[in-house]
Order: sequence, then C-alpha cells, then structure tokens
Amino acid sequence: MKAICFYFQIHQPFRLKRYRFFDIGNDHYYYDDFANDDIITRIAHRSYIPAAETLLKMIQDTNGAFRCAISVSGVALEQLEIYVPEFIDILRKLADTGKCEFLAETYDHSLASLADPEEFRIQVKLHDDKIRDLFGVTPKVFRNSELIYSDELAPQIYDMGYKGCITEGAKHILGWKSPDYVYSAASCPKLKLLLKNDKLSDDIARRFSDTSWNEFPLTADKYVNWIADTPADEQIINLFMNLETFGEFQTRETGIFQFLEAIPRFAQERGVQFVTPSEAVKLFKPVAELSVVHNISWADEARDTSAWLGNKLQNEAFNKLYSVAERVRLCDNRQLKQDWGRLQASDHLFYMSTKHLADGSSHASFSPYETPFQAFTNYMNVLSDFIVRVEEQYPMNIDNEELNSLLTTIRNQAREIETLNKEVESYRTDLEHLNEEHLLRAPKAEAKPAGEPKPKAEKAPKAPKAKAEKAPKAEKAPKKGR
Repeated sequence: MKAICFYFQIHQPFRLKRYRFFDIGNDHYYYDDFANDDIITRIAHRSYIPAAETLLKMIQDTNGAFRCAISVSGVALEQLEIYVPEFIDILRKLADTGKCEFLAETYDHSLASLADPEEFRIQVKLHDDKIRDLFGVTPKVFRNSELIYSDELAPQIYDMGYKGCITEGAKHILGWKSPDYVYSAASCPKLKLLLKNDKLSDDIARRFSDTSWNEFPLTADKYVNWIADTPADEQIINLFMNLETFGEFQTRETGIFQFLEAIPRFAQERGVQFVTPSEAVKLFKPVAELSVVHNISWADEARDTSAWLGNKLQNEAFNKLYSVAERVRLCDNRQLKQDWGRLQASDHLFYMSTKHLADGSSHASFSPYETPFQAFTNYMNVLSDFIVRVEEQYPMNIDNEELNSLLTTIRNQAREIETLNKEVESYRTDLEHLNEEHLLRAPKAEAKPAGEPKPKAEKAPKAPKAKAEKAPKAEKAPKKGR
C-alpha cells in the first residue's frame, strides 16, 4: 500500500531592531519586539491556528487514520508562548492524539551543523528538552535547519539517537532515482533518509493558486489520483512544506483549507494511507544507500547552502559569529547565551543574500531590510556589541592554545572540588549515622505503665534488740578447812 508522509515546518526568528554603530557598547538589547509580536500574531491567526485546527479535525474525523508531523523551532516556540499561547494549546491537543509527531531540529534554527559540531549537539538537545517540556513527547526523527544534510552529518545525527532524518530529494543527488523510497545514509547505513518529493510538495506550496498553471485549479481528488498513480513499487510520498502555506502563502480565499481537509477522504477511496516519519522508518526497508558529498538544502534551484553562504557578506558574518563559540559556551551569563542562540538563526544570513531566483525575484523580497547591505550592516553592528560582551568574559588577547590550557585547569579544578564535596558529604552522612547509633545504644529509664499504683516502699527490718548480758556471778571463795 502506498503511503503519504506530511511534514509541516513552523519557524519565526527574533527579528533585530535598527542598531546603529553608536549603539555598540551602550545598548545590549537587540530585538524589535513590536515587529516580532505583530508578525507572529498575524501569521498565527491567519495560518497557524486554522491550519492546526484543520489537522486536528482531520485526525478526529478519520479516527486517527490521518497522521502528520510538525517541526517547530525553539525560538518560534518562545515567541508563541509570549504572544500566542492559545496556539501552544492546540499543538498540545495534536500531540495528545498520538497521530501528530514532533520532529527534532536545532533550537535556534541555526547553521551550527556547518560550523561547530559541539554547538550543533547542544542546540539539538535543547530543542528536544523544549518539546518534551511543552508536549510530553520525545522526538525520534531529525530534520536539520533548512533540511541541510550531508554524509558528514549522518553519523552525528545517528549518534544523537535518531533513527531517521528528513532532507531534500535533490535532483543532482538522486539522478535517475526516485525520492519516493526510503534510503539509508552512505556514511551511516543505520540512519534512514526520508526525501522530499519536490514536485508534489510545490504543487500545494507554490502552484495551488497560480491561475497560469496548466493544472489549475487543483482539487483534492485530482491530487490524490496523481499520488495513487505513481509506480506501484514506490513506497512513500513525502510532502514537506511550511505550515504558512495554509492561510499565508495560499490565502483562505483560495480554498486551501477545504482542499487539505478533503485529502483523507479521497486517499481512503484510492487505498492510500498516511504515516508519520517514525512509522515510515519502521515500516519501510531502505532500497539503497544514498551518498551526499556536499551539503544540500531545500532552498532555490541549486538545493545547496548558497542562500545563506553564497557571498562575502554572508561568509564574513558567519565566520565572525562562530569565532567566539567556545568562549560563549564557557560563560555562565544566561542573557549572553540567549543572545548567542538568537543571533545564529539562519534568517539573518538569508537577508544578506544577493541571489536572484528563477522567477525573477530575490531573497530580499522576504527581508525586513531595504537591501542585503543594510541587513549586513545592521547585523554586524549587533554582532560587534555582542563580541564586546564576550570579551569581557574571556578576552580575545588570550589565544586559543592558552585559553584551552586555562580551561583544562579550570575543568580539573572543578572536578577536584566536586570530588572533595562528595567526600565531605559522605563523611557528614557517616557522622550522622554514628550519632544515631550512639543515641540508640544509650541506656534509658524504663517507662512505667500509666495508671498502675506505685508500689509501697518496703520497711527496713527492725534490728533485734541486744539483750544486756548478765554479769557473771562472783565465785564463792572455798571454805577453809577446820
């Protein structure tokens, strides 16, 4: 039986306010709270909330036959908790059905996987913890920011405990192969790969309301028939897209919500089932190994990382940011670490892109800045102030070798202190036990039962009276003879 795997992404960065050169060293708050509130609230009510309610209804109406997956970044969850907490409640309802899977990703939607394996691992764990705290589930399948993937990443992903990974079905990687199978990673065969079906995903995400499209209008029965009519041996159709597709990119007036809600009914008629990513990993065996030597993503025609690292501006900002990674991890300043994460969001680099897309537009059309150069200038001003704060913790005049030596000493001292503290605690516990045993062994007066009459004190026996001894009679003198 053929299966559909739906996955929807939710992400919003903390957008930066206009930060001037003269603010460096004077203003340590970088965010445009008004814009962040306005954007996520508007999108949530136009897209996220009605889309999630539709997914919940689809699960309930089909008694769980419809399944899907959602991946929501940690920084998006933070904003939703602040500005749109009612949407968090809907996500909890989806999690409670057991038919909506939550995926793992980097907490800050960062490009840490391309620069710093340790930071990458930390962010993925932070995201897992956040999902567990909010929804009571533990992610089992991983998707990297922007679906970035390569052979180099596969062992890291598997070592973190994930059995499956979602990525792009890039044509230059697949060649003649189809994305509609489960593959295994060439560099880590135990890791299974689920590849996005680019055409069928974009039929919804990009072309649904395009009146110049030769397949317009797209109806649910037509769409399901395309899926059902794919070659019989093809296992799974992975449909990956932003949740904003529903209500934001494709507005409510286009009928996009009715289209989505009707899909399960026609899928049942054609014998097509739905699976979550973790179910797909368990159900289907890989048909072959897939090697991805260079990083791929789901952006642009090139399906590479050039949307974020395609020019000198982006690379300058990227390298400068991660040059202080080790120092930030060492500090205990919570605000500094929070800013560090938020500045890693891939969006900040995306706004600096100078690429022109196939449709004639550019990435600048998605940017809050007038030009990529303005995006670069604003970001670098913020980053400069951030690095000043980092230097206050660990000065940059200490080179890495000396810093590593100092850090090793600090870590060894910390371990020694921890060991000594444990010994002191052990001695304290032993002393308490000895005191308790001493008290238990000490003699105690026997308690007399209440109400029992006190025994009378025995009288001491009288001493016998001493009888006066009679003086012996005087012997009579013998009579003298006559």
